[in-house]
This record gives sequence, structure tokens and C-alpha cells, in this order.
Amino acid sequence: MQKENHNYKLDRINEELKREVSNIINYELKNSKVTGMISITKVKVTPDLRYARVWISALNCKNKKETLLGLKQSAGFIRGCIAKKINLRLTPELVFEFDETIEYGEKIDNILNNIMKDIKNNNRKETE
Repeated sequence: MQKENHNYKLDRINEELKREVSNIINYELKNSKVTGMISITKVKVTPDLRYARVWISALNCKNKKETLLGLKQSAGFIRGCIAKKINLRLTPELVFEFDETIEYGEKIDNILNNIMKDIKNNNRKETE
């Protein structure tokens, strides 16, 4: 029972952090390196609440590495904003990473579309 309750608490903290970090990045952050539309795809806080890994995806950004660097440089500012908004005993240190799953999904989708085109072309040739 204690384990389930602990996981539920961490899940709630993850979701709250996800929402707040997203709002801070999109509405309060003024770092010129952070370009494009940044989406927070997932947040996972460690059980001791010292660290939180934040996975992001960016649309229309000029340079992914620059955007990630800008977020890492702004991590202290974002952490300070979180401390003001969320009442936690410890405010976790933020570690930003790019979430490649969307791009990977697009790549798989393109491969499947190409396979389907090839199958249709082969079926047409067989019926001719």
C-alpha cells in the first residue's frame, strides 16, 4: 500500500511539473537561444525529489542543440519559478533532454507509407 501511494504521489508531481515547466518555457522564459514551439512530452522525478528529467520536443526551432543549450542555461530560472508556484519540500534540479519518439514515429510512418506505395504499384503491374 505504501509503495502504491508513493508512486501516485510521484505521478502527481510529474504531471504538475510538466504543466508548470511548459507554462514557464512558453510564457515567461526570455532566452534567445530557445526558439520554436517547445512541448514537454514527459517529466520523471527521482524518488528523493532531487532531480527531474524533462523530455522536450520542439517544432519550428532553428537549431535543436542551441535550443537544448538555452534550456539548460535557463534551468535555474525555471527551477526558481517552480519553487514559487509548487509547494514542495525540495524543488528538483531540472535535466533537459530531447524526446526523439515523435521523429522516430514520423520516420516509421514514412517507411510504412513507402512500403504501401510499393505494394500498390506491384499489384497494378500484376493486374496489367
